[in-house]
Amino acid sequence: MRRMNAFAARLDILTFFKHDISPAFNKQARRSYPESLSGSFMEILRTRSKSPGNMFVASLWPASYPILLAPNHSLHTVPKHSMSRVSYRRLVTYSQAITNSGPNATQGGSFCFCNWSSKFFSKNVARRSKEPDIVTESLEHEQDKEVKSNVHDSGLKIFNTMTRQKEIFKPKVTGKVSMYVCGVTVYDYSHIGHARVYVAFDVLYRYLKFLGFEVTYVRNFTDVDDKIINRARERGEDPFQLSRHFCEEFLVDMDMLQCLPPSAEPRVTEYMKQIVEMIAQILENGYGYTVEGGDVYFSVDRYLDYGRLSGRKLDENRAGERVVVDERKQNPADFALWKSAKPGEPSWDSPWGAGRPGWHIECSAMSAALLGHSFDIHGGGMDLIFPHHENEIAQSFAACKHSNVSYWMHNGFVTVDEEKMSKSLGNFFTIREVVDQYHPMAVRWFLLGTHYRSPVNYSKRQLDSATDRVYYLYQTLEDCSHSLVKEAYSKELAARNVLDCVKDLRTTFTSSMGDDLHTPVVVAALSEPLKFMNDLLHTRKGQKDVLKYNSLCLLQEEITNILEVLGLSVSSYSQVLLDIKRKTLKRAGLSEEDLLLQIQHRAAARAAKDYVLSDQIRAHLASVGVALMDGGDGTMWRPSLVTDDGHIT
Repeated sequence: MRRMNAFAARLDILTFFKHDISPAFNKQARRSYPESLSGSFMEILRTRSKSPGNMFVASLWPASYPILLAPNHSLHTVPKHSMSRVSYRRLVTYSQAITNSGPNATQGGSFCFCNWSSKFFSKNVARRSKEPDIVTESLEHEQDKEVKSNVHDSGLKIFNTMTRQKEIFKPKVTGKVSMYVCGVTVYDYSHIGHARVYVAFDVLYRYLKFLGFEVTYVRNFTDVDDKIINRARERGEDPFQLSRHFCEEFLVDMDMLQCLPPSAEPRVTEYMKQIVEMIAQILENGYGYTVEGGDVYFSVDRYLDYGRLSGRKLDENRAGERVVVDERKQNPADFALWKSAKPGEPSWDSPWGAGRPGWHIECSAMSAALLGHSFDIHGGGMDLIFPHHENEIAQSFAACKHSNVSYWMHNGFVTVDEEKMSKSLGNFFTIREVVDQYHPMAVRWFLLGTHYRSPVNYSKRQLDSATDRVYYLYQTLEDCSHSLVKEAYSKELAARNVLDCVKDLRTTFTSSMGDDLHTPVVVAALSEPLKFMNDLLHTRKGQKDVLKYNSLCLLQEEITNILEVLGLSVSSYSQVLLDIKRKTLKRAGLSEEDLLLQIQHRAAARAAKDYVLSDQIRAHLASVGVALMDGGDGTMWRPSLVTDDGHIT
């Protein structure tokens, strides 16, 4: 039981009842709603007050159209244009009109409102029109409570590379998450392997925000490195100019893939002071040493837990695996903290002479500067587990013994012919090259179709399949949008089977995303609600469904909410569909004029009853991914997935 005091009127919210709360009420409900709904499950909020003139309000869950039950038990439906799930003032206005005029007029009182998420609000509707709007205050209070509840118990499990098991995510600071993801070394255009990393952690970023967390997301740029210096020398460019150029190109790629901008994007060259200070602290604590010439190395023998993240023993570490062979090192596995300057290379002053930082120290210094020595999540590709992240752990501890990362997360490789895609192997495809042929949302769908920790094999076939799915997705949502514009004020309630479908979708989304971001299950779960939408839009039975528009509205809302978390939400479905078609024609080697000409030739062949030629033209287009569809409005076309035998799937 919950008590609410709405000024002079006192309401006791007793309980929820099914549709048949009383014969009299049931009879009134049957008169007020379509006969097909009389057996629907309806939850009624019953109120009781010691003062007369109170009004009951409830909704047919989970629709956004509440009903008002006046003191004389008469029912009133609030029209959609007078009420939305967030427009509570309109409900107040509408109820005032009911209570102050006509046969249902009251001498003041209050009403209670129950929406689909079971929040309760109370408002004096007639007696004190100038009182503060407690509905708004109550709404904000309930929303704050809900967010805080989600933050305390997110239900999210993350696979922790350090412990090699899934763990319930608990941030160090309640309600806040600190996350650092290792960025790119900017000496060339980024490839699809990089896209895999940053799409995966973009989904994590989005989902944490969806759960109500305040997230500080840091992703760095390595803008000084041997590879950058060597590439600049090959091209006859200034290394700083080269790195700046590819930093900007990387941001363009991320924007195309709809990866949200991180909270901070530090560059190594901007954090030299912090890097030098951390190296000095490591030396002071006895974990490093200097050698002749001004180089500084970390002593892995001094850090007893070295190898804990990767599971490698110290004697397994071989020089040459991005560990420079140097006879001056005390142990071949020791790694550079500071490299002495070489002629013609960028350098900065330090207590050990001019030089530049080693690869690993930069992330320890930048993460400590922006997130502190102890933070929640550190992520990157699986190839960074050793040596990069292993060395980060060692040197961070050496600089501050309280250094700690709660969760280490790593994504799987993108492979080509079962071999890791990388620039060093020369088997990579840049993001720019791929999105020239495929829409960025098809690329993102392709990446989300495999769990982030599993390897994903890059192939044209996979991208064709992803293109087919995103075209179907956005075409369905485009058709739905056009349909709902015509029926903006529909009052019908969603059908029972649609409510069940939405419930299943929500359950799948919550359980799968909470289970270490299992995006493949989520994208697969979109198929059923999309089928419902197409049935309602395009089948004879669906078009006659009296609940069609409310069902479409509900399905559209649920799907778009999920797409937002997955980073697949777009501002214009029609523009995306047009872009997908253009890229399909480009892959097929056809212009729009070529395709139109072939469609005309086929139409002429059909008119002449030359069905052999008609079928040949259709089959040829299908073999290059163009599907023809004949209808009352003529012949249309759409991209299609082609099987090995040339048939459309």
